[in-house]
Amino acid sequence: MTDKQLSPSMHDAELATRTVTGTTWVGLIVNLALSILKILSGTLGNSRAVVADGLHSLSDLVSDFAVLAGVKVWSKPADSCHPYGHQRFETLVTLFIGLLMVGTGIGIAWDAFVSWDAGNIASAEPIALIAALISIVIKEGLFHWTLYKGKQVNSSALIANAWHHRSDALSSMPAAIAVLVSMFLPQFAWIDLAGALVIALFILFSAFKICAPALSSLVDSGASEDITERLHALAVTVEGVKGIHRLRTRHHGGLFVDMHLYVDGSLSVNQGHDIALAVETLLLEEGPHIIEVLIHIDPWNESVS
Repeated sequence: MTDKQLSPSMHDAELATRTVTGTTWVGLIVNLALSILKILSGTLGNSRAVVADGLHSLSDLVSDFAVLAGVKVWSKPADSCHPYGHQRFETLVTLFIGLLMVGTGIGIAWDAFVSWDAGNIASAEPIALIAALISIVIKEGLFHWTLYKGKQVNSSALIANAWHHRSDALSSMPAAIAVLVSMFLPQFAWIDLAGALVIALFILFSAFKICAPALSSLVDSGASEDITERLHALAVTVEGVKGIHRLRTRHHGGLFVDMHLYVDGSLSVNQGHDIALAVETLLLEEGPHIIEVLIHIDPWNESVS
């Protein structure tokens, strides 16, 4: 029996594109305003930690542009050159965001070490503290909203951008603490540079959380064992399925699944087709973000174990 491939879309592509674009534009405007606020306030307030935090927001701005440019590509329908769609471009944008954060973190750490070595240490001013506190509140709110939107349309790039916002909110916390210590305990003004190093570590940790799943997707890693077992358990509930083997998965903007089903060898082609259709419909409805299912029918007999 020949392979049976059905690929009804599980997502409204047009709605997803509008959601990603609109959410990213909001983030872009917020990041631009916060970047200017923190870099100026940090410079005027003698706080390298707040300036570093502002540079982090500036990297958020670059990732926003990457998402806006990328969504025009990965939202395109499948074509002859990309028969499985263009979702890999979203994975590439996600990886770009992560690598951008790595570069930002390393750059901030390097600047802190150079400033320490040069003895560029000064007590911070209240204006720097105000900027850091404003950033914490706004970026934490932006994180939750962007994450919600990203999960709503299952966009890895938008979710990565949300975590970029969260890392910015978290990095503002040590910046605020560093400014407070520097203001009230001038003899510990060096803590501002230490705060910049802590911010760099926050950024690098967030970058790892973004890059790891993107790299996993690019090398075609399969779904977790729990998900695979869930798919198997769903498929065998369909009447007429005698067994399953060669169940494989890969991520491509969602989950692609292929499997071999054992059915009674005496069934007609139409009957085997109906069983395959029932299994696929069930997986698409109940499975985790499944985009497409490919099913091959094999005859079952007593010798099959």
